[in-house]
Amino acid sequence: MLLAFAVARRWPGVLSNAVNPGWVATKMGGPGAPDSMDDGRRTQAWLATSDDEAALVSGGHFRHLREQAPDPATRDEALQDRLLALCRRYSGVAHAEG
Repeated sequence: MLLAFAVARRWPGVLSNAVNPGWVATKMGGPGAPDSMDDGRRTQAWLATSDDEAALVSGGHFRHLREQAPDPATRDEALQDRLLALCRRYSGVAHAEG
């Protein structure tokens, strides 16, 4: 979420959101998970392809086609900038300014 929100903040022309696919019944999620594979992918596909006004936002956190409040710490701009600095340090790639 920190990276998605940092991108949304620093590059306003880019739509960048965080998605929680839910607890999906996979080998990792186990057979008792309440969400299906279809549930798990639906929000990502909607955000990537929809012309729906609710999907044309940036800096959001979504689950099951609905925006929900993220952990408040993910909105901390200092933490976001620290993450970007670490990405730059370990990848050798500097993020261009928006």
